[in-house]
Amino acid sequence: MKKNILTLALTLVFGFSATATTPIDGETKKVDIEKSNVAWKAYKVTGSHNGVLSLTSGSLSFDEGKLTGGEFVVNMTTLSTTDLEGKSKSSLDGHLKSDDFFSTEKHPTSTLTFSTIKSTGKNSYDVKGTLTIKGISKEINLVISVYGSKATATMKVDRTLYDIKYKSGNFFENLGDKTIYDEFDMVVDLVF
Repeated sequence: MKKNILTLALTLVFGFSATATTPIDGETKKVDIEKSNVAWKAYKVTGSHNGVLSLTSGSLSFDEGKLTGGEFVVNMTTLSTTDLEGKSKSSLDGHLKSDDFFSTEKHPTSTLTFSTIKSTGKNSYDVKGTLTIKGISKEINLVISVYGSKATATMKVDRTLYDIKYKSGNFFENLGDKTIYDEFDMVVDLVF
């Protein structure tokens, strides 16, 4: 009897351990915000600027190895240029955080939530989601590639949809070489 109870106990312990390490379908994987990177590049008539942002949180959902969902929160107060140094950098960083652009004091976070996901290949997906910047939510398209415990997402964002019209040629005339283009690129490298 004792031998049967011991055998049953060992079976439960080892059986549970094996089950606990087996991947679960319908699993949500938390993004490692320290190892992940959000990069942006914005364009103007006379050139471009690029920089980075940090994630506050994020997760990707999978079912049978296929991407099924995702949610992210970006810390807008970390908005920083990487192509400038010194006074030029601090000046542009401050301007981007001001009400002319992202109003980070009033809107310290932006969010992205996936709504529909279409597989376009073994590891590639076309995703429609809702991007919220400055409290304004709009649908956005992005492309995601997933390899192992890493994913890369690319998207174009039209800033004017989020009431960021500063030096936009679509809203102001005669800007000449002071024009800032409406769309900027984002590349998000995720580790989970």
